[in-house]
Amino acid sequence: MALKNKCMILIIACLLSSCYSFKGITVPVGVETFYVENFTVSAFNAPSNVELDFTEALRKKMREEARLVFNDENPDVSFSGSITAFDIGIAAAAEGDEVTLNRLNVRVMVKYEDTIEPENSFEKTFTEFEDFSADDDFQSVQEQLTVTIFDDIIEKLFNDTYTNW
Repeated sequence: MALKNKCMILIIACLLSSCYSFKGITVPVGVETFYVENFTVSAFNAPSNVELDFTEALRKKMREEARLVFNDENPDVSFSGSITAFDIGIAAAAEGDEVTLNRLNVRVMVKYEDTIEPENSFEKTFTEFEDFSADDDFQSVQEQLTVTIFDDIIEKLFNDTYTNW
């Protein structure tokens, strides 16, 4: 009897685990190539080369997860845009006006163009943030914060572009 119950639990677990998948991307039929134009920066406080870091991270995501081929001449889909904000603000304060957490806010405007299915094209702004201790020197945590924020923005962009959920 115990073996039968264990088998039923295993079967149910297998069935339930196959019901939900969050990696299910849908690249439109006929889309085989992509291009990511070098993003620009219009944010006053942005560090140098931050736009290149974002551009390269988006290109890598497209190659590895959408499995499209990079093509800078007549691509099926293309991305362009600008980093419009790169600001540090206060996330939490303690007694006596003492800051305990700072927040790095980043905003990226993205234009997505689909030449195969133009109705899928869009222009959208993505905003993300990461908090860090006020005791940390921003220069020492900036790179990791930026990588995390860019990963989050690119994941949202990727989901808005290629998932149907």
